[in-house]
Amino acid sequence: MSFINYSLREIILKIVYYGPGLCGKTTNIKYIYAATNPDARGKLISLETKQERTLFFDFLPLALPAIRGFKTRLHLYTVPGQLFYSASRKLIMKGADGVIFVADSQRERTEANIVSLEDLQENLTAYGYDITKIPFVIQYNKRDLPNILPIEELRQQLNLWNVPDFASIAVAPNGPGVFETLKAVVKMILIELRKTR
Repeated sequence: MSFINYSLREIILKIVYYGPGLCGKTTNIKYIYAATNPDARGKLISLETKQERTLFFDFLPLALPAIRGFKTRLHLYTVPGQLFYSASRKLIMKGADGVIFVADSQRERTEANIVSLEDLQENLTAYGYDITKIPFVIQYNKRDLPNILPIEELRQQLNLWNVPDFASIAVAPNGPGVFETLKAVVKMILIELRKTR
């Protein structure tokens, strides 16, 4: 799970944004990157092939308290959403400390959300993770679009574990729900870390 860099006195947490294609995973990462102090963040890296794209960047949130004298650095990843990139998604999940499932709120994306959530469960199981134990939150993105499902209906379809969930509009200037989602999963990870350290 978390990686400790003793020379820099940092605990590195890996958070993976998971969800169907075009649900807003990349938009979330780009919003967080743009809103993060340039002195506290690394470069936004896009690993692209002709068919898929994975984004990554790391940053040191200055507001997080130290854990036993170690600062906390976050590594944020997105997975390719298209189903035929299952091997890539599975590889990116390795060593994850927490997962944010980004659901597309549009009614016509219901099946894509459900299939992607099932894929997430399979990939977590493959690495010995239990979806009920790993820090996990759900974000209902694209709340500004027409033809969206009510939050309660999305909860019934996707939030089978009653985990924290958030409505969001990742493209909005103030990105409602974006940082709230990230803060929730970080808080859950830190609670787990304090239990084990």
